Amino acid sequence: MSEVEHPVNFVEEIIRTDLAEGKNDGRLMTRFPPEPNGYLHIGHAKSICLNFGLAKKLNGQCNLRLDDTNPSKEETEYVESIKADVKWLGFDWGDGLYFASDYFTKLYEMAVQLIKSGKAYVDSLSPEEIREYRGDFHTPGRPSPYRERSIEENLDLFERMKAGEFKEGEHVLRAKIDMSSANLNFRDPPMYRILHAHHHRTGNEWCIYPMYDFAHGLSDAIEGVTHSICTLEFEDHRPLYDWFLEAVGYQESNRPHQYEFSRLNLTYTVMSKRKLQRLVFDQHVEGWNDPRMPTIAGLRRRGYPAASIRNFCERIGVTKNHGVIDVGHLEHAVRDELNASSPRLMAVLKPLKVVITNFPDGHVESFEAPLYPSDESFGSRILHLTKEIYIEQDDFMEEAPKKWFRLSPNKEVRLRYACLITCHDVVKDEQGNITELHCTWDPNSKGGTPADGRKVKGTLHWVSADKGVKASVKLYDRLFNALNPGKGKDDFIEDLNPNSLEMISNAVLEPELMNIEAGKTVQFERLGYFTADSVDSVPGTPTFHRTITLKDSWAKLAKK
Repeated sequence: MSEVEHPVNFVEEIIRTDLAEGKNDGRLMTRFPPEPNGYLHIGHAKSICLNFGLAKKLNGQCNLRLDDTNPSKEETEYVESIKADVKWLGFDWGDGLYFASDYFTKLYEMAVQLIKSGKAYVDSLSPEEIREYRGDFHTPGRPSPYRERSIEENLDLFERMKAGEFKEGEHVLRAKIDMSSANLNFRDPPMYRILHAHHHRTGNEWCIYPMYDFAHGLSDAIEGVTHSICTLEFEDHRPLYDWFLEAVGYQESNRPHQYEFSRLNLTYTVMSKRKLQRLVFDQHVEGWNDPRMPTIAGLRRRGYPAASIRNFCERIGVTKNHGVIDVGHLEHAVRDELNASSPRLMAVLKPLKVVITNFPDGHVESFEAPLYPSDESFGSRILHLTKEIYIEQDDFMEEAPKKWFRLSPNKEVRLRYACLITCHDVVKDEQGNITELHCTWDPNSKGGTPADGRKVKGTLHWVSADKGVKASVKLYDRLFNALNPGKGKDDFIEDLNPNSLEMISNAVLEPELMNIEAGKTVQFERLGYFTADSVDSVPGTPTFHRTITLKDSWAKLAKK
């Protein structure tokens, strides 16, 4: 399915105007700057598509920069997962792969410059005291008793902090701005803290690390970023972003500018990194790439095509309006893509044996079936009808209502691509459970079309008992059963869907499905789209899981 074109958003309008006016010497550079302290999720995908997409569309450059300023929470695993996710979504940073840690020396020098200019000082209040002195929206802040230390004392203390003389929390370096500001971010924000932690790139070279607000904008400036595009929660931080740039000497004409857009929020989904970490660390899911997770790794493993996520991000648009997007829009984009790209085959998930009593023993009827019914030029496969077949348990009802179009006693249905059959006997075990059905077939209905032209409404999928192969299938559903998980609850975990995973161990599949490569998605006719799991599958023995249903059954349930 091709990518779709959409109207120009407000960020693109700003960039086009800047380029037309010759700002930044006609140059465009954006960046995607995640912190490597977890896996990226669908919300990050919106930012990735915006930053990389605009750079590509307008002949600019988008860097991938890992803002690795907190070694206590960052790991190389997260770095590699971020790089993999960006590439999988279809974007390339070229030579623009950077880390905030690349600039540690430069950032330190800038901090010293601010101390020398009287714009930064070392504070020795405890973290609790700093919070108290800072005040809140109703209470103005109070200056720290250490705020007026001399430049010489501040330089000495900061150098000793860097040398590792102090424990964590003993001192911090703070910007000296305005403790009475209505914007809490201006109340002498911290610039550096002491952390005796091993860094994934610099090892133990540093024991002081820059805070995000200090490092982020200056890293943009060092790289030559022109448009710093971020989500709305950073809107109140923009004055601080600009203050640091101006304080170290970047002029209006040669520094980046920040622009904010609304973050992506989805129904039935949590995207707080803290909450996602809890799901993983408390083993509510299999890991960051669990197919029920909204992480890009989870969506990739589930079988969501990268193009469907790009198209979804385009369709929802880029605005400054807060809101929650119905997850059905994402699922619709996935179905659109899979409908065009997925071959059709048949599988029976909950088998019920059918014995065709008038079918010759040992006889096999072969039927050709297209892999893509909408375009038969893409190939076909051969189906083998034998005396014993399997249908879905849900496709038979012994006492059926009037408008039941599937199989029931003395009712005729079509076996997809094959023939018509009629049920004449129901076999049960001692407990009254149905174990098999006895049916007859019409030899004059080969291909599913009766010779006399009679109309048959019901069509069932099926698999030969002799030719079919057994397989395990996981049925994934939404991870949460609440529209807004955690709302009105003490804990968002209370809204976990207990039926988000159903294991099926005795599914029967067309034999061609055993040759599907791991990660490939197909449509099980009438059942939905299923993917050969990229983790659990082994060559020749794939494990399938449901990627998405054919229709949004949740929307129907919500209307009842």
